[in-house]
Amino acid sequence: MAKKPPRWYFSLRSPYSWFAHHDLKKHHPDVLDSVRWIPFWEPDARSEEQLAQAGVELPLVPMAREKNFYILQDARRLAEDRGLDVTWPIDREPVWEVAHLAYLVAEDAGKGREFVDRVYRARWQEAKNISDPAVIGSIAGELGLDADRAAGAADDPDLRARGVEILAASVKDGLFGVPFFVHGHEKFWGVDRVAGFVAALRGVPRASVAVPDAEAAALPEMAAAGADAGHAGGCG
Repeated sequence: MAKKPPRWYFSLRSPYSWFAHHDLKKHHPDVLDSVRWIPFWEPDARSEEQLAQAGVELPLVPMAREKNFYILQDARRLAEDRGLDVTWPIDREPVWEVAHLAYLVAEDAGKGREFVDRVYRARWQEAKNISDPAVIGSIAGELGLDADRAAGAADDPDLRARGVEILAASVKDGLFGVPFFVHGHEKFWGVDRVAGFVAALRGVPRASVAVPDAEAAALPEMAAAGADAGHAGGCG
């Protein structure tokens, strides 16, 4: 059996996936070049039905109201640590297939990474609704992709089927939340495990993978003092 490549599961919905993407892009871009990018999302009713027909049950549980409030605070702090301006989006009846199946369109065209970068900015810094096909179509158009196909990805039976296969495969990888990283038998969950994944991938001690001192010194005072050392790290 061929050895599976190292991979990271990201969600365009999750602020912690956004932070992990930011950190890898800024500090370890070579890692992003060497891993497989796999989207993950909470399925809508149609995807859930297809998963059930395949005998697959994702290990997802509803988020407690208290945890949701905590994540709002935690994500704000982590954004401040990184010098990122964040505008919290309001999700009304989200359909995450709209953005995540459109990612497959972008990936097929060789522009998956650009799509992820642009959608994260749209969701977390422009407060745009990434469950709106028009928003996704506009982003696809900016990137030179087929805007109509991207906007209609959630209604494409073939993309739906691929999406279900991706979600089913995540169960075999043991995914229970994002961001989630896999290297061989080693698994890492949460934005605070990015360094551990990078170290494992490079075969070096975890302590050797850190933000350079000069960049740490440039962070806001509270962040440099380690005020946010403890956080959720990921979310379901």
